[in-house]
Amino acid sequence: MKLTDVMSGAGLAIYAEIALIIFLVVFLLIALRTWWPTRRKELEDHGGMPLDDGRQAGAAHGRRTP
Repeated sequence: MKLTDVMSGAGLAIYAEIALIIFLVVFLLIALRTWWPTRRKELEDHGGMPLDDGRQAGAAHGRRTP
């Protein structure tokens, strides 16, 4: 008896389909949360952080700047 015969007879194929559905749902939720219109300002602020000299980032988060 081959391993493929044992695995096909065990009925485990449904787990792959369930995992695919869970992955797609989680992916869609993450994509929707990322591009939700109310997050635009937050994402723009975070996108400019590497170019920021540090003075505005500290003030935006309630911290003092030197």
